[in-house]
Amino acid sequence: MTLRPRALAACAAFATLLASGALLAPSAAAEPVAGAAPKTAAAAASSAAAGSYTPAAPVWGSCSDDGLKEAKAQCAKVTVPLDYAHPGGTKIKIAVSRVLHTAKKYQGVMLVNPGGPGGSGLGLVTLGQYVPDGAGDGYDWIGFDPRGVGDSEPAVSCDPEFAGYDRPRYVPASPALSEAWFAKTNAYTDACAKKNGPILDHLTTVDSAKDMESIRKALGQKKINYYGFSYGTYLGQVYGTLYPTRLRRVVFDGTVDPRKIWYDANLDQDQPFDVNIDIWFGWIAEHDSTYHLGTTEKAVRSLFYRTEEKLYRDPVKGEGGDLGGSEWVDAFLYAGYYQSTWTDLAATFSGFVRKGDVKALEAAYLDASGYDPDNPKADNGYAVYLGVQCTDTKDWPQRWSTWERDSWRIFRTAPYETWANTWFNEPCRHWPAQQQKELKIDGSKVKSLLMVNETLDAATPYAGSLEVRKRFPKARLIAEPGGTTHAGSLYGNACVDDRIAAYLATGDLPKRRSGKRADVSCKPLPRPEPEASGTKTAKAKQAARAAARAGSPELSALRRAALPR
Repeated sequence: MTLRPRALAACAAFATLLASGALLAPSAAAEPVAGAAPKTAAAAASSAAAGSYTPAAPVWGSCSDDGLKEAKAQCAKVTVPLDYAHPGGTKIKIAVSRVLHTAKKYQGVMLVNPGGPGGSGLGLVTLGQYVPDGAGDGYDWIGFDPRGVGDSEPAVSCDPEFAGYDRPRYVPASPALSEAWFAKTNAYTDACAKKNGPILDHLTTVDSAKDMESIRKALGQKKINYYGFSYGTYLGQVYGTLYPTRLRRVVFDGTVDPRKIWYDANLDQDQPFDVNIDIWFGWIAEHDSTYHLGTTEKAVRSLFYRTEEKLYRDPVKGEGGDLGGSEWVDAFLYAGYYQSTWTDLAATFSGFVRKGDVKALEAAYLDASGYDPDNPKADNGYAVYLGVQCTDTKDWPQRWSTWERDSWRIFRTAPYETWANTWFNEPCRHWPAQQQKELKIDGSKVKSLLMVNETLDAATPYAGSLEVRKRFPKARLIAEPGGTTHAGSLYGNACVDDRIAAYLATGDLPKRRSGKRADVSCKPLPRPEPEASGTKTAKAKQAARAAARAGSPELSALRRAALPR
């Protein structure tokens, strides 16, 4: 899953529900105006002769997405090499979007990435309006769909039906179940090889970091600012390793551990997701007067797993197909990611168990899985997720016995997501593209970085932020002890968001403390309180939350990327 990103748990923006390097003077004179072309053709030729690639300036026009139109965003495409080792060869196009600065004091461009890998970032150009005190208004916010994603060309897709209904049981209690999953994942990777060309060999994070550098050049900027969520923090680490002097101000939210790329990163998620789902079960028990699912965490947990087993034996009919135990597990995945989803998902749990509400269960499953029978590229996020993770490193075990041993070991104490996560990533055993040597992350030359992480974040465990803080000596870390939300900045926590605003406004960072610890601690947002079901207020809030999720680039990206599972 790695990073099934909720891609961004940040767009605090889109809903009220929801979300570098060297410091330099934030004046308009400090950096060329965004969109300016390279100074001269001779300079461009000289640069190419030196082995670098300089794209043409983007030609900005209107966006096709209604939300981007409403935000007065502009869209364009930047042409880049498929293979940077051969800049004169085949070209691909990276879709970009921008919302121009409105403040007099220009701060340069702010590139944003929602995570995934595989999440679309075009919608994140609206993120600036959610930074407190207008601190985002001095930036040109630049969204982009990484190579292979969304509106970039070509967009990768293999089999849009892969996440369809009534899939095999996740836990392979018999050889037949393992074989069923092998048949499914092998068919998927075979389709990937057949339907996609050479781009599969060029989807690594290093490739995308080089695309970011091309975007910087195309915009005529000496430096960029960067805001990355989840997997986007690893993309920022790679960019900072390759181009440290090109970073100005940087924010990481939900930081990836660079020691765990990517097999170990996915194993490390399983136990924390189990912890978080149990915390949710306990919260439901505290509100038994609303949900009537049990008065103890143990009782709610038992009911959850009994229902899963019942659905494996006897799936229910949804509008699009049968919903079995695997669909049940996926339907509640977001409860382990974001506590803002707890009330809706508890209502879905209660509605199905007590009233047989299949419609809400199906909606939750479709929301989490990203499956859309009407979208011929519904698997785009998942295909790119695999395309990046499977080729970023040579460390994926090839023997199934290794996966099996590790998964059964973890499953004994973490049954919720372990096997679902295993099968989500198993295609990397036989992914049809060349694995690359992993880049060693070195942030020693990055002059400025602000990180945020809740300490019970399951998708990007807190240890990753401590490791990155060590590798980036100028970094500062804001921790939220006890918080279970993944990448949730700019979501209304003033202690966090005000510090981000101060940093983006002035470059000021908290004082760095000695030792392996956070520099600042903030209380996480309080857990939600459910409304009595059936009331007008509850129904209105549920509708608002559903609309927010539907419009949030972060959540939609998560769905498409099937984020860290």
